[in-house]
Amino acid sequence: MKLQTQVRQSAVVAILFAFALQTSEGDWITAGGDAQRSSWARTDSRISVDAIKKSGFKLEWKLKPEGSARELNTLMPAVMLDFYIGYRGFRTFAFVASSSGQMVAFDSELGRLEWQKDLSQGNSAHGKSIVCPGGITSAAARPTTPAYPSGIAARSGRGSPAKSGVGLPDEGAVTIKRAPPPPRPVPAATPGAPAPVNPYAPHVQYVYVLTGDGSLHSLWVSNGNEPQPGVPFIPAGADARGLLVFGDTAYVATTNHCGGVADGVWALDMPTGQVKNWKPESGGIAGTAGPAAGPDGTLYVATTAGELVAMEPKTLNPTAKQKVSGVEFTSSPVVFDFNGKNLIAVAANDGCIYLFDAAAISSPPVKSNVISAAGFEPGSLTSWEDGQKNRWILSSSPGAHGSVVAMKVVLNSSGMAFEEGWKSRELTAPLAPIVSNGVVFALASGEFESSDSKVKLAKRVKNSTNAVLYALDGETGKELWNSGNQITSFVHSGALAAGDTRIYLADYEGNEYAFGIPIEH
Repeated sequence: MKLQTQVRQSAVVAILFAFALQTSEGDWITAGGDAQRSSWARTDSRISVDAIKKSGFKLEWKLKPEGSARELNTLMPAVMLDFYIGYRGFRTFAFVASSSGQMVAFDSELGRLEWQKDLSQGNSAHGKSIVCPGGITSAAARPTTPAYPSGIAARSGRGSPAKSGVGLPDEGAVTIKRAPPPPRPVPAATPGAPAPVNPYAPHVQYVYVLTGDGSLHSLWVSNGNEPQPGVPFIPAGADARGLLVFGDTAYVATTNHCGGVADGVWALDMPTGQVKNWKPESGGIAGTAGPAAGPDGTLYVATTAGELVAMEPKTLNPTAKQKVSGVEFTSSPVVFDFNGKNLIAVAANDGCIYLFDAAAISSPPVKSNVISAAGFEPGSLTSWEDGQKNRWILSSSPGAHGSVVAMKVVLNSSGMAFEEGWKSRELTAPLAPIVSNGVVFALASGEFESSDSKVKLAKRVKNSTNAVLYALDGETGKELWNSGNQITSFVHSGALAAGDTRIYLADYEGNEYAFGIPIEH
């Protein structure tokens, strides 16, 4: 009897652990949600167009962790861990880095601060400018994979037909057998440490954050403990964008020549600590989301000189490139699958979006109609697929009279083309939208934007208004809900993120907001 009880307990632990590994498919892992920078949460157990029509969507909680603003930056976008089994039981985490050097974890289900880690010791005393504020400038990241997310919903129940629990000889109980998880980076400060090979064995999970001194820190997700000091990655004072970790390598882009650091892409081999760097031949790094990865691990980066570059993972050696004459790219690339092809979309300052075939980057791209007037700088694009397998590309046009524009990618007699979709109502300085289970969330940031670098910080803050979050039907653009005056300040660095059935953002005052459809506890 004792042996049977132990076997049952072991089986339950293994099932729960395998389930925990599976649910990471739905997590918001990095800037843009996934390695492709799609800004698309494919499934959600509570958020849907029909559910929001029933007026159940609301502000669930609002918390203000310690930390202070650096210029316009306060909190970075959240990254998620939707299901974690630790020594304190089950947890759902939202990890948020602050520009001043704090790393915090919220229990996203209960709306409380779980832990906080001070990483400010490497920060310079002051930010240099609004463009180069110093401190932490990139969202945190968790290890992911370059493969397209599967769309398996967390907590969605059985995902395959029933099967006998007896199994074949030497197979074991097939109800708890599964393929090994994607490779996890080993801690950067322990060169040569082997990755776990048993998917059921307990292992430490990390969340990574890049601080103002250019060090990459590896923190335990359970309590924020940092077993080893941070590892040198990029030069101090750089404006880092889009920290991304997959395989055993961390990637990030540097922009705006902050701290005297040239624009480029950086790769840190975590087992050895070796760093590689790629710099564009001309121009700087475009966009706000950093490099995007294709499903084979190829990295894509766009430059302000109008060039799209494909490069090998780890080495950053360019493998293909294409330059569009007469334009400057203004967004990070987004990678997606369409009709069996891997495509890359990038926005440009001529108000158009350019579409490249990853297998033939040197071929001329497909160009959209003009979406926005001159100065089109969406920072990043959003890509998602609806229930009818229609592929959508979303972008935000800037300014006090901005909007979100949705287009479809279609096939016609001439090949791939763009087809007009819908345009949102007027939004004040909208940020890049995100999509959760067919619902588009658009944020009118409320920020007073000015191209004049002489406009002082105090004036920009004074002339800004409170941000407003909108929920739109992804296929029609019809407004379903808005937050009204619930967000009490404008939003600059705390862009939208999704996970654990909620939408997250942070305002200039340093408040973290979680909007969702509550359930009873």
